[in-house]
Amino acid sequence: MLTSVMYVTINVTDQDRALRFYTDQLGLEKRVDHPGPEGRFLTVGVPGSALEFLLWPHAAGAGRPAGGEPDGRALGVVFLESDDLRKDFAVWRDRGVTFDQPEPEDYPFGVRIEAVDPDGNRIALRQRGRASGA
Repeated sequence: MLTSVMYVTINVTDQDRALRFYTDQLGLEKRVDHPGPEGRFLTVGVPGSALEFLLWPHAAGAGRPAGGEPDGRALGVVFLESDDLRKDFAVWRDRGVTFDQPEPEDYPFGVRIEAVDPDGNRIALRQRGRASGA
């Protein structure tokens, strides 16, 4: 029986640069950093969450999603939830995170904005609406 999700892979071209982005800019914590025969096994995670993101070395552009939503926006590779997205947005912006628009926007289920990591991976940042529960 399955018990949880262990890792989600994010393809990156430079693991050190990706590590700085996900820890120094987004505020995730480094979990595992181990050299291995198939490459460096490097993970980060949201503090207090068991899920880890594996920052795996891969060819340039590998993390860029193909296609997207009907309005032309690409879907995020990872969706991260905030309890105060507008406050967190201000912190991330001050840390140099690149976003797809100037400010978070309200949508039917809460608040959203998309960030982009150094390899073009889109990180969907969301805050659930109080009444929606979704």
